[in-house]
Amino acid sequence: MSTALAANKDSLGPAEPRQWRCRVAAAFSRAAGQYTRLARAQQLMGNALWPLLPEQAGRVLDLGCGPGHWSRRLSVRYGPDCRVLGLDLAPGMLQVARHRAPTGLDWLCGDAAQLPLAASQFDLVFSNLAIQWCPDLDAVMAELHRVLRPGGRAVINSLGPGTLGEVGQAWSSPATLLAFRTRESHLASAHLAGFIRVECCESRERFHYPDLTAVMASIKGVGAQTTHAVHRLTRRDMERAACRYESLREAAGLPVSYQRLTLVLDKEPQA
Repeated sequence: MSTALAANKDSLGPAEPRQWRCRVAAAFSRAAGQYTRLARAQQLMGNALWPLLPEQAGRVLDLGCGPGHWSRRLSVRYGPDCRVLGLDLAPGMLQVARHRAPTGLDWLCGDAAQLPLAASQFDLVFSNLAIQWCPDLDAVMAELHRVLRPGGRAVINSLGPGTLGEVGQAWSSPATLLAFRTRESHLASAHLAGFIRVECCESRERFHYPDLTAVMASIKGVGAQTTHAVHRLTRRDMERAACRYESLREAAGLPVSYQRLTLVLDKEPQA
C-alpha cells in the first residue's frame, strides 16, 4: 500500500518525465477493472462540470477519459450528430472503455502534453481530474488551446493544495503526497496558452469512509498511487497510520478531503 503523489516539471530530472508517464499509465491500467466501483468521489466531483458545458458541440474530446464514464454521458448529452473522442494515457483504461462502449465513440491512447491530434478540431474539451497527473501544466494548456476550434471551450476539474491532507497526516509523510498546483498556477498557464476567458473556482469536497482500508482503496484503487520507490510498509506502520487516522474520525466516518479546482477556458472566436 502507498500514498498518492504527483510531480511538477521542476521536480523532475531530465530523464524522469518519460518514466513518470510510464508509471502513471501502468498504475491506472492496473486499476482499470475496479475504477468505476471505487471512483465515487471522482464521479461526484465531475458533476460540477456539467452546468458549464456549451449548449451545442459537434466534436468533443474527453481528456483523461479513464473507463469512459464521462465520454458516454457526453455522447448522450450531445446526441448522434456529435463525435466524442475519449483519450487516456493508460491502455488498460481504454480497453475497459471500448468494452463498455464498443460502438459510437472513438478511443485513443495519448499524452495530454503531446496530443496526437490535429489542430482546431474540437468544440469542447472535457477533463475530470486528469491534468493534476501531468508534470508540465504549461504544455497541457498549450495543447488544449491548439486542438480547440476558434470559439471552443475547455471545462476542467483539477486538484489543488490541501487535497488528501488527512492521508498525509495519518501516514505522517505529507511530502509524499501529490504536489498539487495552486489556483494561481492554473490561471497563469491558461493565460500563457492564449485563452481569452479564464475562470477558476475552488471548492473543498469531503468524502467519508468506514476505515483506513477503505480510504486507501479509494485512492490506490483508482490508480492514484506512488510512482517511485518507497520503503515497504510494515504491520506496525499500518497500525500507527490507522491510529492517527482514527483521531480524525467524524460521525460519517474517516474524512478524505479534495480541493477541487474547476476551470472554464474559452478560445478566441474566429475573426
